[in-house]
Amino acid sequence: MDVHLNNLFARFQQQFGSGPGLGPGSGTCLLKIDGIAPAFIKSLFKASAALYRTDPWKRLRPRHLFGVRVGKNSDWTGKKQPFPCAQFIGGEGGDLSFHMFRSQLDALKMTGSRETIRVPNVEVLRVSYELESLMFPSNRKMIKSLSLEVSGTDRFPVIDVAHCTSMGELQFRSPTLEELRFVFAFIKAVALVHPLLQQDKEATPKWSRLMVFEPFIETVDVQWPPEMAKGWDQVAVTISHPPGQAYEEKANSTASSTPTKYTEPPKEEVVDLKTNWAAGLRQCAMCEKEVNGDQSFCCNWCRAIVYCDPVCQKQHWKETHKGLCGLYKAMMERKEELAMKIFMFPCSAKEHPCKWLEFLGLHQKGMWRRKCNCYSHCPFDSWSNLDDEEYPRDSPFPNHLRDGISSPILLSGWSEYYNLRSLPFSSPVAVILSHPLTVYYILTTLSKSSKNLLLKGKEVVLHYLGPEGELDWMAAFAEIGHLLNGLGNIQVVMVGPDKFVGDNEAAYLPSPDIVIALNCGLESYPSWSGALDLIKSKNIPAFFTDQSKISWSNAKQVVRGAGLHITHPLTPIPFRSPVRNQEPSSNLPSYSNGFVLGVNT
Repeated sequence: MDVHLNNLFARFQQQFGSGPGLGPGSGTCLLKIDGIAPAFIKSLFKASAALYRTDPWKRLRPRHLFGVRVGKNSDWTGKKQPFPCAQFIGGEGGDLSFHMFRSQLDALKMTGSRETIRVPNVEVLRVSYELESLMFPSNRKMIKSLSLEVSGTDRFPVIDVAHCTSMGELQFRSPTLEELRFVFAFIKAVALVHPLLQQDKEATPKWSRLMVFEPFIETVDVQWPPEMAKGWDQVAVTISHPPGQAYEEKANSTASSTPTKYTEPPKEEVVDLKTNWAAGLRQCAMCEKEVNGDQSFCCNWCRAIVYCDPVCQKQHWKETHKGLCGLYKAMMERKEELAMKIFMFPCSAKEHPCKWLEFLGLHQKGMWRRKCNCYSHCPFDSWSNLDDEEYPRDSPFPNHLRDGISSPILLSGWSEYYNLRSLPFSSPVAVILSHPLTVYYILTTLSKSSKNLLLKGKEVVLHYLGPEGELDWMAAFAEIGHLLNGLGNIQVVMVGPDKFVGDNEAAYLPSPDIVIALNCGLESYPSWSGALDLIKSKNIPAFFTDQSKISWSNAKQVVRGAGLHITHPLTPIPFRSPVRNQEPSSNLPSYSNGFVLGVNT
C-alpha cells in the first residue's frame, strides 16, 4: 500500500508540479494551432532539445531575468515584441521550464523566491519539459506520429499561455503561430549565449546560493527553418541580462563588438598541460619553433593555443595568453556548432592542403589548383577529375517558380543546395562554391538594398575586392546567375583594394551598389586603408568575411579606426567552406568564409 501511495504521489508531483510553476496546462496540441506545419513542429522540438542539452538550470534561477529582442518591433503584430522578458524555472527543484513575459514588470510581479506567483490579468508563455508518460494523449500521439526529437531521455516541451483571472483562477490557451516563431528564435539564441554569462564574484554574497552575473548582452543571427522563412530570412536576436542592457562598445576591446563576458581563466598560472594530438607540423605560439603535432602541447584551460614545452607556455601565459584565454575557451566551445557533418569527404585539413587534395585526387587539377601553392605550374580545366554527377552543371534550374513567377532561388544552407542540384554529399565542390554562394547569400539575405533591387528585376553592381583564386573560378561563379532564376542581374567587378581607390582606374569603374571582400584579412594588409576610407566617404554598403572569430578581433579595430560603424554584427555564414583549416599555432575553429561583418548596411 505504501509503495502504491508513493508512486501515486510521485505521479501527482510530476503532473501538477512539485515546486515552481502555475499548475497543469490545457493540454493543447501544437497540431491544432492554425497555420502551423508539422515541419515547424519538428524544428521547434529539435531546438528545444538542443537547449535542454545545454542545461541552463544548472546556474540560472527565476530571479535571473533576460531581455529578449527578436528582429524589429515592426516585425510583430502591434509593432511590439510579444514576450521580451524570460526566466528559467526549476533550477532549485520542481519541473524544468522557462517562462516568457510581456514585460520586465510582469516578470518581477510573478517571480517569488522559488515559484511563480499568480498575478491577476497577467499572461505568461510557458515552455515546460514534461515526461512523455504524463502528457495528454493528443501530445503523445503527435510525438509518435511526427517522430519528434526527445529532450534528455524522456521529456518533451509543452507550450501554452497561462492567464490568471481577476478572481485568481488560471486559464490557458494555445500560443499563436507568431508567438511560436518568437519562442523558436529565443530558444535558438539563448542556447548559444547563456553559457557565456560570467559570475560577478564580488557582488555575490558568500552565503547566497544565487549567483550574481555581470551585465551581459549578445546578438546572434538565427536562421528561420525553411518552412517558416519568408525567402531566405535570418533574424537578429539580442539576449541581455539584466533586461534593458544596451550596447556599449569598448574602444580598446579586442574580444567582441559587444560587452560579452567570457569564462574567466584561473588566476594562477596554468601549468597543467594537455597533449595536443592534432596531426601534422605545428608551431609554438611563443617561440615559433616547429614541432610535430603528436609532440606538441596546448593550454589545458582553453585547449586552443599550441606550445612546444612548458617553459614557453608559462612565459606566454604571463605576457599575452592570460588576458585572452577565456575568449579562446568560448570560441572553442562553438567548435561542434560550426562543424558541418552532412558531408562524406574529409572536412579537416590537419596537414598541408596538398595532402588533402591528393587524397581526393584533385591536386594541381582544374579549379582546385588554387587551393594550394602549386597552382602556378598547372593548366586550368574546370571541375577536372570529378564525375559528371559530382559538380553542378552550367545550366538553369528547371521548373523553379513561385506562384507561377520566376524569382531568385533562396536557400538556407548546403543541404538544400546539394539536394536542389542533386549532388552527392561526397562531392567536395562546396569548398570552391563557398565563394560564389557566400556572395549570393550576402546579396539576397544580408543586404536589404541589393535584395530589393533584385526582387524588382534590376541590376546590382558589385565591387568584389581582393580576388585571387576567384579568377580561375568563373564556372563556379556562373551559379550566381542560375540562382537568380531569370530575375534581376548582378554585375561583378573584381578589383584589388588599391585599384578600387586609384584615381585613374576608379574613373572607369561603374559605381558600386555594394562592396564585398571575402577572407579579406583587414588587419594584415595596409592596402585596405584607402578602400575603407572610400567606403566611408561614399557611404557604400560593404560586407567582409574572414576565417575565424579571432581573425576579426584586430580587424574590428581597423574598421572602427577608419570611422566606420559596424551595422551587421559578426555572424557565422551558412555557406562557409566545410573544411576546417588548421592554423599552425592554434586549434581555434577556422573556415574559409567562416564569419561575416557589415558596415553602412
